[in-house]
Amino acid sequence: MKVSLESEITLYPLSIQKDKKNYIVEEPISGDFFELPEISVDAIRRLDKGEGMAEIEKVLKEFYPEEEVDIIEFVEQLVELGLVQEVDGVQVHRGKEKQAKSEGGFLWIPQWVGRLFFNRKINKVYLLLLAANIFILILNPELFPHYKDIFLFDSMVLNVLTYLLISLVLIVIHEFGHILAIRSHDLPANLSIGNRLIFIVFETDLTQAWKLDPKKRNILYLAGMSFEQVILFLSFVFMLLFPDAYFVGILSIIVLDIFIKTVYQCCFYMKTDVYYVVENATGCYNLMESGEIYLSSFFKKSKMDHKKMFEDEWNLIRIYSVFYIIGVFLTLFLTVLYFIPQLYYMFTTIYLNIMGAGDRAAFWDAIAFLVQTMLLLILLVYLARKKRREN
Repeated sequence: MKVSLESEITLYPLSIQKDKKNYIVEEPISGDFFELPEISVDAIRRLDKGEGMAEIEKVLKEFYPEEEVDIIEFVEQLVELGLVQEVDGVQVHRGKEKQAKSEGGFLWIPQWVGRLFFNRKINKVYLLLLAANIFILILNPELFPHYKDIFLFDSMVLNVLTYLLISLVLIVIHEFGHILAIRSHDLPANLSIGNRLIFIVFETDLTQAWKLDPKKRNILYLAGMSFEQVILFLSFVFMLLFPDAYFVGILSIIVLDIFIKTVYQCCFYMKTDVYYVVENATGCYNLMESGEIYLSSFFKKSKMDHKKMFEDEWNLIRIYSVFYIIGVFLTLFLTVLYFIPQLYYMFTTIYLNIMGAGDRAAFWDAIAFLVQTMLLLILLVYLARKKRREN
């Protein structure tokens, strides 16, 4: 379908709102969101008013003398994005109805329920609990999680199953925080399963958060961690009040799991909840991609003028790149402090039991553990392949 300066363009109904730097444009039929600069939004609004393309191009060149204006190319891009409904009265067949995204689940949760957990007063409580948890750890270093905290029983299978069950429950609570937060704004959410590094995770689709003001989005991104701070605080309190209780071992696993996941949230080489907060606060929505381009330039012979490429985001991207590298070291820190010692302890114990160091029950426990490990690896490979296909 050819587009010319004489073409009459009909767009799908679009919702436009001002963001940090540019504008967020929503196409309600598909539920897609796009970040566009002011000149693009100006062009869209003029197209909606029925102004001719030649006239629009002339006006834009006058209003934006520093910009390169090509209205035909711009409209062709809108067609590719699926934002154009008709060109010269001819329907643009993009399968919009087939591409349309469902409104999402959890609409059965009333908005007022979400607001019980996420409002101005309660949000401050979550922040206070974060400070309190840090303070408790400083005063009680013995509460700092240890890699052996997951080994409650002689049975390695039981240890792994207990840890996985506790971790699964905490993941569900974390994601339910996101769900309640977005429902507090009467918006839908979708829940899916995926993996991050070696962890199987549930992921809440917060795409609809783009409808909100940038400041309100941060609450949605931090909602899961907010719920974790409540659980962490209660765990610390019970551990201090009842240090010899039988359930302290379970609480130690909870503390360990939340600690590891909290540290991972600060690994900016992954798109974690904290990463999205930083991205949202800066208004730079391709921060990771730009940072990776900048860092990769140090390993290439040909040097590009990245300062010119990134323009006003140059200093921000350099700062982010530092935190990107820190995130890699945080991962190495967790690996050395927790994962390697845990794996060494587990497989050393399993090896000794298979070689006959333990009784018959310990031998079959070791065999069951190896089968359990194989099933987990198969699941991780499946999820990784599924994610690659989707990408």
